[in-house]
Amino acid sequence: MTETIRVLLADDQTLVRASFAMLVDSAPGMEVVGQAGTGREAVELARAARADVVVMDIRMPDLDGIEATRLIAAADDLAGVRVLVLTTYDTDDHIVEALRAGASGFLVKDIRPADLLTAIRTVAAGESLLSPGPTARLIARVLAAPAAAPAPLSEAGPDGLSERERQVLALVARGLNNAGIAETLGLSPLTAKTHVSRIMGKLGARDRAQLVIVAYESGLVVPGG
Repeated sequence: MTETIRVLLADDQTLVRASFAMLVDSAPGMEVVGQAGTGREAVELARAARADVVVMDIRMPDLDGIEATRLIAAADDLAGVRVLVLTTYDTDDHIVEALRAGASGFLVKDIRPADLLTAIRTVAAGESLLSPGPTARLIARVLAAPAAAPAPLSEAGPDGLSERERQVLALVARGLNNAGIAETLGLSPLTAKTHVSRIMGKLGARDRAQLVIVAYESGLVVPGG
């Protein structure tokens, strides 16, 4: 029997939370276990309500969504909690900070209801919400700016990877899933998944979102290239 996905909604707008709650509670296999109006409350409720996924707004009082995400990702007893960050527009520069803080992806607030539910299921299953569209473009744009040059997660970066692993990492950064990587490189999906897992281990990355950041920061993938 499939376990129910426990969802925590964090947004300072009551109407937004109520709308998302109605949607999530109406979906099979999901339930809203808490609603937070501040970032600090989100961290507390993630622990108290035993949430699987936190849908987290960036701009909140007391503690913003980025810092709340960082606290959740750093807490040993919240290791299984996944965070989806909310933004009002897909060029919000804070998104990269959120991904570096440990978020598994991001959502634009005008997302279609069905896509929100799919996103929650995706991250609950341990994947990152990375499509060939907005996420990769956004990270490329922000990291191309002179002010954004944080160090890679691992000092060695992609230099410590094999040639095949570098190819896989570049495709992850382009937004391809395991099936897409397998098709592009002529591999089986299982082999592609194994490569991705090994790359995450070597780079010390939490998930695919952080792999994308490493690929752009290291220059392995060039914005617009």
